Amino acid sequence: MNEEPLFEIGADGVDAAEVVRAIHERVARKRAEGVYNDIRIAQAEKNNLDYLQNEETLADLYLETLRDAVYIDINDFAIHEQRRIAAPMLVGLKKTIWKLLKFYTYRLWSQQNQVNGLLLSAIENMEQRYRRKISELEKKVAELEKKNG
Repeated sequence: MNEEPLFEIGADGVDAAEVVRAIHERVARKRAEGVYNDIRIAQAEKNNLDYLQNEETLADLYLETLRDAVYIDINDFAIHEQRRIAAPMLVGLKKTIWKLLKFYTYRLWSQQNQVNGLLLSAIENMEQRYRRKISELEKKVAELEKKNG
């Protein structure tokens, strides 16, 4: 069986294989650095088709993922510089700028964390209320079906 790709992306002077290799390399490096730490997000995306068959399972998974990711990490972070020329000077400059802006940034992040927490609470409340309503309606339908035979 001769399988042809559904579509191809390319342009004159672009080595698509090299681009794909660079993407794979960067993803591997970022995984090693811990950028893609939350495995549940990746797992949810990978298994979406399976979960779409059961809406309740999908909703549970995404609510759990949302609970874990709702708050912004406001702790200090490492400042790196990829350029080799004047890297120590640039890192020092970036650290100085970060120290000057930290107060304002923390305030903004704190407010965003409050909003995110309130939105999560609202979503969880609505989801619980709808589940309860659906359960009640399913019981009523079962009772009616039982009466009507």
